[in-house]
Amino acid sequence: MQISSNVATLNSASKPSAIKPLFTEKLSKDEVKEIREQIQQNANAVAFNSTSIQGSILGSSDSFGQDYKDFQSFLSNIGYDGKPIAELSQKEASALVSEDGFFGITQTSERIANFVINGSGGDEDMLRAGREGMIAGFKEAETMWGGKLPDISQKTMAKAIEMVDKAMYDLGFSIINKEA
Repeated sequence: MQISSNVATLNSASKPSAIKPLFTEKLSKDEVKEIREQIQQNANAVAFNSTSIQGSILGSSDSFGQDYKDFQSFLSNIGYDGKPIAELSQKEASALVSEDGFFGITQTSERIANFVINGSGGDEDMLRAGREGMIAGFKEAETMWGGKLPDISQKTMAKAIEMVDKAMYDLGFSIINKEA
């Protein structure tokens, strides 16, 4: 069984198979575990790619050239249909990461959080897996960046995590992991 975020994931070796409709068939424990792992991996990829793009727009372009094709594919998958990132003027890039911009804190955190919230289907374990995946993706982006990400990325992840935590709270789940 393969869950897809329409985002190029870090591991593309798995083969997709049919998804069982949750409303007509029961899932086995192994299938639930597999779905949980896929949501966590996909949330990781979304968070990693989103924060990496913010950093690339604001920072130096040394590593951007290497990842340009992957970013263009990712951008298309999340609905960005604007000018290619590498062709942006400084003013255009600043507009994209502004408060109301496509890659600003508000829109980016909403895309990340909504991916996790909608992908979970309201299931507590899936929400937790997605939240863990977001945090892991953020940490991967920091490692790739070579340290702390720009302030915009820090604020974006904090807001995305806050949104997932609020969704968990609204659904009656404790935001504290009982297994910890």
